Amino acid sequence: MAKLTVIGLGPGAYEQLSLESLRLLKSNSRVVLRTARHPLVERLQAEGIDFGSCDDLYEGGSSFAEVYNAVCQRLLQAAAREDVVYAVPGSPMVAEETVRLLRQQAPVAGVELEIKPAMSFLDVAYAALGLDPSAGLCIADAQDEKALARAGSCPLLLTQLYSRLVASDCKLALMEALPDEAKVFYLYHLGLPEAECRALSLYELDRQQNIDHLTSLYVPPLAQAEKFQGKTGADIRPLAEVMAALRAPEGCPWDREQTFASIRSNLIEEAYEYIEAVDAEDADNMEEELGDVLMQVVFHAQMAEEAGLFDLQSVIDRVTEKLIHRHPHVFGTAKVANSSEVLVNWDAIKQQEKQERHSALDGVAKGLPALLRAYKVQGKAAKVGFDWQEQGPVWDKVEEESNELREVLLQGGEEAEKEFGDLLFALVNYARHCRIEPETALNGTVDRFCRRFRYVEERVKESGRPWQDFSLAQLDEFWDEAKKSGL
Repeated sequence: MAKLTVIGLGPGAYEQLSLESLRLLKSNSRVVLRTARHPLVERLQAEGIDFGSCDDLYEGGSSFAEVYNAVCQRLLQAAAREDVVYAVPGSPMVAEETVRLLRQQAPVAGVELEIKPAMSFLDVAYAALGLDPSAGLCIADAQDEKALARAGSCPLLLTQLYSRLVASDCKLALMEALPDEAKVFYLYHLGLPEAECRALSLYELDRQQNIDHLTSLYVPPLAQAEKFQGKTGADIRPLAEVMAALRAPEGCPWDREQTFASIRSNLIEEAYEYIEAVDAEDADNMEEELGDVLMQVVFHAQMAEEAGLFDLQSVIDRVTEKLIHRHPHVFGTAKVANSSEVLVNWDAIKQQEKQERHSALDGVAKGLPALLRAYKVQGKAAKVGFDWQEQGPVWDKVEEESNELREVLLQGGEEAEKEFGDLLFALVNYARHCRIEPETALNGTVDRFCRRFRYVEERVKESGRPWQDFSLAQLDEFWDEAKKSGL
């Protein structure tokens, strides 16, 4: 039985052709190229390698599907008479429809089929783009409508751009999902001396002068900032430019002196001021305070860029990728019935992402306010089963810790701070079981205290008498008035 061996010619450079493929090309077998439109062809001719091609089938076919089937029939008929080496551009196992068809049809035709590995243009593309495909990459034909519809939600490498007409159709399809000015990467003749890998705006795609069968396109995931810019006009660049000017040598002396540590507390304070505006349902103040929070983010990112650590765009890209990865029910094929299933998926995905974490308690920041940190630590422990199932034992623990604190205080011991902390921790746990967030609850109590105390202050002021003239019982009466008034 004759044999049909499929090899790949690689991306184009002679040095990228495997030694095994070169040996097969120089064997006594009949050599057939899918197309002679490949940079390596002149070198093969110079080496004295005799070959035929299937280019004539492209001229007579009405569609690519028809051409590919005709190629397979020609090869199978030839292989029934003699050994054939079939050479395709790149790798036989990457975006090669004729190889897929041969794998289906060769057994039926009684032809032995062997496919040899080869270097693909993808290997060159990964290096040129700095991509690790294991992190997730969709590779598809530039005319694959389903793949084009996914643009923006995942890294997308489009092969066989072929011509301006194909590029134009591809551009119009991509514009359904991406802004006209979305950044894409034009890949031309990778692996050859004239290779190009350059960024351009999507609307410029079909305006390139040198589009041919060795042209591809990389479409990175759409950054959240670009999504906002395309849909709402939001643009973070003015703020970033102002911050860069403040940190410049001729900028503001105070801003230039700051470090990550020196403005660490500012970010916390601005976040709390925003929360205060949220609790007050004050939209105007929310807008202002949210801007202050954003300014702190940009400030830290600017300092990081100056230190060569990361920059604002990488911050935006990273959180965008995280959101997309953790919402497969929106950007992928996962199905969820409700928000509870969303949280289950979220936790499972986080565990995959954070494989460096070894304890169930890892991931709770030590810089959190103590009540919030206790609440989160207890929640983490509960997820692995270290928790009471009923509220009764939880309250018993509160009473136990309260009694221990009382005993220590009566004895004048030095363990009072520890026991007080234990009591607070037990109260936080009880609040969690009651679905009460202790930080929010305590903040509400502090707010009520402040309102009622100000009422007491007003009453004292109205009397024209000093505080010292009032007994605690009289001040308590004012306090009770404040409570009755709803403060």
